[in-house]
Amino acid sequence: MQQLNYPHVNETLHYEVMPSGLQVYILPKEGFQKTYATFSTRFGSIDNSFSIGDGTVNHVLDGIAHFLEHKMFEEPTGDIFATFASQGASANAFTSFDRTVYLFSATEQIPENLRTLLDFVQHPYFTDENVNKEKGIIEQEINMYKDNPDWRVYTGLIDALYHKHPVHIDIAGSVESIMQIDKESLYTCYNTFYHPSNMILFVVGGIDPEQVMKLVRENQEQKNFEELGEIKRYFEAEPASVKMKKKHAVLPVSLPKCLIGIKDKQLAEQPDELQRRDIVTKLMLDAIFAPSTVLYQSLYDDQLISDSFGYEFNSGSGYAFSIIGGETRSPDELLSRIQRAVNGMLEQGIDSDVFERTRRKRIGGYLRMLNSPESIANEFTRHKFRGGDLFDLLSIYETISLEEVNARLRSHFDWEQTAVSIVSKEQE
Repeated sequence: MQQLNYPHVNETLHYEVMPSGLQVYILPKEGFQKTYATFSTRFGSIDNSFSIGDGTVNHVLDGIAHFLEHKMFEEPTGDIFATFASQGASANAFTSFDRTVYLFSATEQIPENLRTLLDFVQHPYFTDENVNKEKGIIEQEINMYKDNPDWRVYTGLIDALYHKHPVHIDIAGSVESIMQIDKESLYTCYNTFYHPSNMILFVVGGIDPEQVMKLVRENQEQKNFEELGEIKRYFEAEPASVKMKKKHAVLPVSLPKCLIGIKDKQLAEQPDELQRRDIVTKLMLDAIFAPSTVLYQSLYDDQLISDSFGYEFNSGSGYAFSIIGGETRSPDELLSRIQRAVNGMLEQGIDSDVFERTRRKRIGGYLRMLNSPESIANEFTRHKFRGGDLFDLLSIYETISLEEVNARLRSHFDWEQTAVSIVSKEQE
């Protein structure tokens, strides 16, 4: 077992690669009562075309990663949620664009819960009957989200930004796509992406790393895994332009919801570049749109936004975009005000005092996050699958310059690269 020391943030990570290729990371936090564990696979909604071994390309149905996540909790002996609950643990899972994560948190029976997490994720149980039963459950979930205005305005914007890249497809798929999923396609995806060499186990809390690593070794030694070739993912070439400038949906909302999206034309390729651009972009967005900014206060005072207003930057294999917006009484006026404010920033640049205040606030938020086991586990895996390291972020923040942030501002905000998504109770 190796020790990875991060004196900058006073953390020591314990690391080992199992013979199967499974990466195991353990972060002891002295004085913490709760233990939080994630078992993650680099398999998300965008991974719908791939090959291994002989190079045969598999094209799978939209929503299959999310479908697989649902099915993993069913065992011949019953529902795994009940097992975790009987052991005093709270369990959950989620599927994103590029990963699927299974997790639990507990203050007791940590060995039992850790074995349960490893065993159920590494023991698929798919039958024609239970797969068909799940289709109805996921169909209800898809239809429920169709009536959710926040989800509709968000997914509508991504769909407006992207022509070909599967990031624009709903993570749950469509009713039509999930109805065609069968146990054979689930096993194909499971045997590819749930191989230990494509997965990370992360455990954080008031734990003894030697004992935890011993438990994982013993658990994995009892299982046999055939060697897996390199997984190759395939994406259609994505045009630089946005697919459509505006998308509108009608739902019974009290106030319209409006999001503006900016699609990056030039994507970061190398892991270091990807991680740094992610941080620089988020810092830049903070400096323009955070609640402490002049723009936010003026929009709020004029009742153009509420506390639902927010922003984010999202990037991955073949995609990168920012999203800004929220509820507003006038989408057109909100868009006009944002555009005017950003144009002013493009001419003058971000103020040096604003930059320094924002950078320090970001550093403070990062250091506070390191006291949250949930945040550490989820963020560590996200960065690691992209080739980065969560515990390197402080040194990146410390080396970011105002010139770098202003350069990113000018390269990112191209109004030809924007799209707008609106949900309102009336058709425009």
